[in-house]
Amino acid sequence: MRRQLMAAVAATMAGLLALTACGGDGGGAPQSPQADAKKKVEVFSWWTGPGEADGLKAMREIFQKQNAGLEFFDAAVAGGSGDKARALLTTKLQAQTPPDTFQGHAGAELQGYIKAGQLEPLNFLYDELKLKEAFPQQLVDQISVQGQIYSVPVNVHRSNVMWFNPAVLKEAGVAEVPKTIPDFVTALEKVKQKGKIPLSIGSEWTMVHLLESVLLGSLGTDAYNRLWTAGSDWSGPAMTKALNDFKTILSYAGDPADDWQPAAKQVADGEAAFNIMGDWAYGYFHNPPDGGLGKTSKTDFDWVPSPGTAGTFMWLSDSFTLPKGAPNRDGAVAWLKVAASKEGQDAFNPKKGSIPARKDADTALYTDYLADALKDWGSDELAGSIQHGVVVNDAWRVSINEAVGVFHGDKDVAAFQTALAEAAKNSGQ
Repeated sequence: MRRQLMAAVAATMAGLLALTACGGDGGGAPQSPQADAKKKVEVFSWWTGPGEADGLKAMREIFQKQNAGLEFFDAAVAGGSGDKARALLTTKLQAQTPPDTFQGHAGAELQGYIKAGQLEPLNFLYDELKLKEAFPQQLVDQISVQGQIYSVPVNVHRSNVMWFNPAVLKEAGVAEVPKTIPDFVTALEKVKQKGKIPLSIGSEWTMVHLLESVLLGSLGTDAYNRLWTAGSDWSGPAMTKALNDFKTILSYAGDPADDWQPAAKQVADGEAAFNIMGDWAYGYFHNPPDGGLGKTSKTDFDWVPSPGTAGTFMWLSDSFTLPKGAPNRDGAVAWLKVAASKEGQDAFNPKKGSIPARKDADTALYTDYLADALKDWGSDELAGSIQHGVVVNDAWRVSINEAVGVFHGDKDVAAFQTALAEAAKNSGQ
């Protein structure tokens, strides 16, 4: 029996590792990233959906043009927010079979990899390319650990965006887009009375994404930012009120979709009124039908900061790393140079629905929603995302995800608050 169990576990792990061969190389038989390792560069990410995959493809084309002797190997793993990808990545790193480079959110998310000694510092690359001058100081500070920098940010995303369908709001008699949480609840009720979905939602991680916006809108920026400092108060009355706000808002959500894209599509198609999702949704809404929905801004969809958060930019940043023991270290460095470059970021971000991490980007490329994001990034107060790794390490994020999953089932605010307080206490951050 033990022998059969071990065989089954081995087969399962082999199947998981084979997933990394499902990238964008045109289908056919799975390719081994270890084959011809001197030439292949295994780039591990979770960019497989419309918009994000298009952005990766644009950056890949630059990489291939500049590095004729290297072959880009797309090791992307599907799944919004990267939860599935990170789980598989942990398995690969523990087995000492790292990809050449992997995507990670800049900030606390990378702490576990750094503490485990699994990443090389990239100060040499920052010095060579003068990246400390190219990136905003606040971003460099966020990704520095005791003077060492372990990732190259390719973009900046905004988490606290509320997307809405103007026609659905008009039909429901919502004359003004809600700016506060009480006004938002009133608007949700009006939409519900008209028989439309008030708030579309996706899989569990999208509920955590919603939670971070509600916490920011209910607590305010200063109190939200204090949650991630020593001695933070997760048990007080202000948090109780914020979690009750979350419970009320979540009660208006439709049936959970498989992921963020189908939930966002409900808004674009006029089936739902609101969706709170990061600005990668813009690329999905706006890009042509072969890479998105091909919808029209201000007609099919529109946007404002999520209720109660105007004046604050809740940020996150996708970045790439250099794992220790990368099979093709030189190829990984070549990829990091493209990811860090003005050309690479200007090719990637307009399609992804994000703004560049660099300060010298071609602003003419960033129009419509992206122009708003560029302006707000330079002037708003800042708050870091929970779900997308800025303010919490991976273990803490997993605990929050688990607490949200339980709460979605039982709606017990007191138990939810206790679970979040315990997660903060045990975070070790």
